[in-house]
Amino acid sequence: MYRLRDAGYQAFLVGGGVRDLLLGREPKDFDIATDAHPEDVRRLFRNCRLIGRRFRLAHVYFGRDIVEVATFRSSEDELAPDDESLLLKDEEGRILRDNRYGEIGDDVWRRDFTANSLYYNIADFSIWDYTGGVEDIRAGVLRLIGEPEARYREDPVRLLRAVRFAAKLGFRIDSASEAPVRDLGFLLESVPPARLFDEVLKLFLGGHAVASYELLRHYGHFGHLFPAVDAMLDSEAGEPYRALLLEALQNTDRRVADDEPVTPVFLFCVLLWGPVRRRATYLEERGESPVQAMLLAADEAGDEQQRHVAIPRRITTPMKEMMVMQLRLQKTRGRRVLGMLGHPRFRAAYDLLCLRARIGDADPALAEFWTRLQALDEDARLAEVDPGGRRKSGGKGAPDGGARTDGEAGTDGEAAADADRPARSRRRRRPRRRKPAGSAD
Repeated sequence: MYRLRDAGYQAFLVGGGVRDLLLGREPKDFDIATDAHPEDVRRLFRNCRLIGRRFRLAHVYFGRDIVEVATFRSSEDELAPDDESLLLKDEEGRILRDNRYGEIGDDVWRRDFTANSLYYNIADFSIWDYTGGVEDIRAGVLRLIGEPEARYREDPVRLLRAVRFAAKLGFRIDSASEAPVRDLGFLLESVPPARLFDEVLKLFLGGHAVASYELLRHYGHFGHLFPAVDAMLDSEAGEPYRALLLEALQNTDRRVADDEPVTPVFLFCVLLWGPVRRRATYLEERGESPVQAMLLAADEAGDEQQRHVAIPRRITTPMKEMMVMQLRLQKTRGRRVLGMLGHPRFRAAYDLLCLRARIGDADPALAEFWTRLQALDEDARLAEVDPGGRRKSGGKGAPDGGARTDGEAGTDGEAAADADRPARSRRRRRPRRRKPAGSAD
């Protein structure tokens, strides 16, 4: 900000950073508003990159931190005839391109909520408030700037931002701003799925997942983001999955509050578990093996979901591994069981199993077994999965009722029978005669 000011530009701290400081919260990031154009910012900062097609922004990098620098935008009333090429809207009123620059007095009316429209000036350490944002923050009110329906149509993601800020801050949405929220949910279908993925992460991985989920369901937006999940939650068979999802979101909020890591892989695995398992059951009834049915069901659910919220492959691949491991964790006998403990997805799969057991979707004894196994030393683990230290053998009669594979133990009865069986005599093989060189085959 001081470098911009020293170069002759205005520079204000703006948006959520100012709001959070007034609320006594630690800002997640900082945004800067300036009258410098993006190209001017890039000239001042070598560690700068310009992004955005709908509206050009400058990202200034300081290590892993990014400071977003936006040029003051012009109000639509100030649009000159020769500037119409800089503003493009679709049939629903959604802004597709907007690179019209103006002054701070114009820029404030382009922001979404009054609580996010405060400017902190480093020149005299004052807050510039054009819309009554300070008073709304004190009152805990989330109020949209301008005519609500028109503002939502300009950018339908504001529907989700209203939910997120209300959940995160504990604010109530102003009645005029809330009135069109439910009826305009269909606008979310025109938002690029990749952008909705980013919004979903902000909704569910920011420490306010439960409140966000409840508000999304209340306004009907959850169905536009996850239609298959929403349909299952509303069905008669949805009870265990409603409890599972709520339990997982509560656990996520606790981890964020305790400053522990959270992962989108676990989030999307829980979200899609209900539809995937129902589809997998159907495919098993049609003759597919359990593992193959789970993989096919996960692929189908993932492909369908991509049309609404685009989930990257870096998430879907480990998500499917977690789902398949729910089947493999059902096996508790044989030395191969110990290999599961070293699997990269074991911990996440184990956590999902424990959540499922807690709400009655899995056998609690199974979760207890894996909990107990992790606490044992190597010898005790081997004794747990292979009582008596039975030697490797093949054939039928595996303890869990299935066909045995290499490394799994036989029953005690088979071991005793092997001990009583006389040793086989080995027949000595005659040495093979070599053919003379050059002889015919």
